[in-house]
Amino acid sequence: MTEAHGGYYVPHGSHWPLVGSVGLTTLVVGFAMHLNGSDIGLSTMFAGIAIVLIMMFGWFGTVIRESESHMYNEQVDKSFRWGMGWFIFSEVMFFAAFFGALFYARILSVPWLGGEDASTHALLWEGYSAAWPTNGPGAMGGVFETVGAWGIPAINTLILLTSGVTVTFAHWALKKNNRGALVGWLFATVALGFLFIGLQAYEYGHAYSDLNLTLESGVYGSTFYMLTGFHGMHVTIGAIMLAIIMLRSIKGHFTPDRHFAFEAVAWYWHFVDVVWLGLFVFVYWL
Repeated sequence: MTEAHGGYYVPHGSHWPLVGSVGLTTLVVGFAMHLNGSDIGLSTMFAGIAIVLIMMFGWFGTVIRESESHMYNEQVDKSFRWGMGWFIFSEVMFFAAFFGALFYARILSVPWLGGEDASTHALLWEGYSAAWPTNGPGAMGGVFETVGAWGIPAINTLILLTSGVTVTFAHWALKKNNRGALVGWLFATVALGFLFIGLQAYEYGHAYSDLNLTLESGVYGSTFYMLTGFHGMHVTIGAIMLAIIMLRSIKGHFTPDRHFAFEAVAWYWHFVDVVWLGLFVFVYWL
């Protein structure tokens, strides 16, 4: 049982963190196996995704039931805010690692191989001409074309920026206790999120089938799909969370003074927007 002792919240034991750890480990191991050509890599990865979704559904449900039963106090609200803040910080570091890999390859490794350092050029791959995007020395990554910035990526940028505005309007509506506007703006945000995902899926199909741009297309292909793919995963998770918040709003959850769950998802969504701006500039445009 969850209890409060002297105003301090003492949470009950939960198996959901263990389930989440198993799911994430299975997902990552399966993805690594798939990249290394294992026949069971994809099935293992999807099993991990399924476990993570089950964990999210179960854990979210537990927290929602406890919140609506008024089991949380101000101390819990503060701890939730700190927890969400540190979670977003960890996500910043996550994407910083991938952006760092992109910058290292583009600004340091490729110029070194291309002759910026004469000894490196002669010893590692003589005759390699530095260029970006690159398919690697000896054209090991095959012939490919890049995805232009001013097509679907520019449209998706507009979509995400617009969704950041609609979720802000939804927050204002909640603070004014305007339930109809709250649900309407949330519905618009969810629709824009899933539209982004659909367009990115179309872009991936075009890149693979028409441009021959794959994970094996040298360091450009691997960094392109790692950055955009993980961002797409975050958009998917964010859109699902926004849909849950919308359903909770329809059921009458949240008040102008108590709505941290809404704020947490809005923070996450704005973070996703900012990451995409970096992707659009450094992966598609420059």
